[in-house]
Amino acid sequence: LVRPPLAQPCFVRVRERRGDGFIEFDFAIGDPDLTVELILPEPAFEEFCATHRVRHLSAEECARMDADQAKWQYGQAGLTE
Repeated sequence: LVRPPLAQPCFVRVRERRGDGFIEFDFAIGDPDLTVELILPEPAFEEFCATHRVRHLSAEECARMDADQAKWQYGQAGLTE
């Protein structure tokens, strides 16, 4: 089944490539800061990414998002305890 790509840009952040062949990742539509956590076997992940024409987030983008998340979670950027 081939689905048309979504109208808004889609983003993926790979969290872990597990030894059992599964990939844990965050998926976002429109806003890379609003994600759902997903897990798929690698072939299904590759197909998912192609179908949704995702843009993989860079290390710099991920670091910025982590810092922003820490700010909201802990009250200050970079403060984790």
